[in-house]
This record gives sequence, structure tokens and C-alpha cells, in this order.
Amino acid sequence: MKKIMLVCAAGMSTSMLVTRMKKSLEQTNQKIDIFAKAEPEALSMIDQVDVILLGPQVSYMLSDFEEAATPYQVPVRIINAQDYGRMDGEKVLSDAYKLLENHS
Repeated sequence: MKKIMLVCAAGMSTSMLVTRMKKSLEQTNQKIDIFAKAEPEALSMIDQVDVILLGPQVSYMLSDFEEAATPYQVPVRIINAQDYGRMDGEKVLSDAYKLLENHS
């Protein structure tokens, strides 16, 4: 099962986005584990996930996550601020699919 980790400062607003992404996932036959973690815990889980999506509020940490994820070949991207603000789970899930496809 593929795993998508969303990262934010405290884990609250990103948890709402995870819920919306899971709702979009229900309409497919995909088996993907989607979850949110706060930044300190997320760094210790990089070797356990397939995609890392950073919330806009932690975009300043992109290089830290990319550096930590490189040995595991885990793609890291910042969630589009508009998609995040609208809590557009379907769009963010679609972007995550593209990352999974490009790194399979």
C-alpha cells in the first residue's frame, strides 16, 4: 500500500485536508494510506512513506525534507496554496498521484 504524508506545523488544518483527500479516494479503487504529521515527527518517518506533501505554512522547510528524503527516493512537494486554502482534497490527491507515477 502506498503512503502519502502531509506535513504541517501542528497537524490540525492539514488533518482536514487529509479527510477530504480520503473522501476523494473512496471514489477510486486505489489503496493508499493518507495521513498528516507535524514537522518534527514527519522528519523521522521519511523512510516509511512514498510521497511527502508540505503544507504552505512549512514551505520554508522544503530543502530540509528534500535532503532527508533523497536517500529514500521519496518525492517532496509543497501543496499549492490555493488548493490548500480551498481544502481541495481531490486536486491535492491528483497531484500526489502524479508524484507516485513519476517515482514508481
